Amino acid sequence: MLNLLRQLIKPKYETLNRIEIIKQNILDNFKHLQTRQPQAAIFPVLKSNAYGHGLKEVCKIVNKTKAPLVVVDSFPEAQIVYRYFKRRVLLLSEMPHRAYKYCKFKRTEFCVYSVDTFKYLAHHHRGAKIHLFVNTGMNREGISDLKVFLEAVKKYLPKLEIVGLCSHLASRDEESELNKIQENKFFLALDILHHHRIFPRWVHLGNSAGIFTLHDDRLTAYRAGLALYGYSNLAEPRELKPALRLLSTIIGEQKIKRGDKVSYSETYEAKTDTNIALVPFGYYEGLDRRLSNRAEFLVMGQRKFWAQIAGRVCMNLICLDCANNRIRVGDQVEIISSVKGDPNSIDNLANISQNIPYEVLVKLQGNIHRQIV
Repeated sequence: MLNLLRQLIKPKYETLNRIEIIKQNILDNFKHLQTRQPQAAIFPVLKSNAYGHGLKEVCKIVNKTKAPLVVVDSFPEAQIVYRYFKRRVLLLSEMPHRAYKYCKFKRTEFCVYSVDTFKYLAHHHRGAKIHLFVNTGMNREGISDLKVFLEAVKKYLPKLEIVGLCSHLASRDEESELNKIQENKFFLALDILHHHRIFPRWVHLGNSAGIFTLHDDRLTAYRAGLALYGYSNLAEPRELKPALRLLSTIIGEQKIKRGDKVSYSETYEAKTDTNIALVPFGYYEGLDRRLSNRAEFLVMGQRKFWAQIAGRVCMNLICLDCANNRIRVGDQVEIISSVKGDPNSIDNLANISQNIPYEVLVKLQGNIHRQIV
């Protein structure tokens, strides 16, 4: 009772920056991806703080889907999934061996691509569920020669349950010859497993791009990364819906004269008398410095208008040239729009900064307040 009273009477802090995660858009994206591969399971990929959207928040949303498991990269991410997602989790990366003991083995499956890790798990965690990760041509992680690998772990095979075979396509959002080569190598690896009388339940090569380009019933699952959040060069514009919107707040105003400079390095000089709005969102929060003097954001005061960044993006601040528009402290500014084609959409901000949507999203600081809407 005392704690409840404290919560009621303590002052409420109103955050200046917030990320809105649009629940229905993620659910609609999942549903659309499932229609693309109706015979297979869709594994939501929630690594890197759910591509910047918020791991905790997206876990809560994908609980509403039929996803049998979610995919993360590391044990710290798995700890959050254990709390907020009801089903299983697949760890993509191998870990230091001593870290495996902290996992909840009844709810966790593991990608394995080294002989040492396979032997360690077989010795210390009998019955662990394993996805063998094979290198099909990306030449990053993965088992290069599956026959040699299986021979090396032959006496350990009965101690682990191989439930999956997986690999990763090198081309993200386009069809390519290398992807086709990888597909052929992947199914050769599957044949090798079958020859050893190993029949994994989960056979997954496809990432977001693969959902749109792979057509083989031997694939029983697909890992939906960027497409889950509403982005793909292979989807029609109306098929996927961006699920993230970012809002900030005007915290100050400067009325400057023609010829005055704004922000660092004197890169911006006012062409006329103008109003400058101060917004607490800079490169620490995740805004690329290459957007300096280029990107436009939507100011939502008494009326809506677009305002361009004036001068360099600072560590925690940006200045916006609001011309002769009236602005007030407390007015909201839309930094990222959830509408495709808007000047401040993820795709457009990525294009302006010569970047990729992945990086724009994952650089959004984890300590920014996120809410499901």
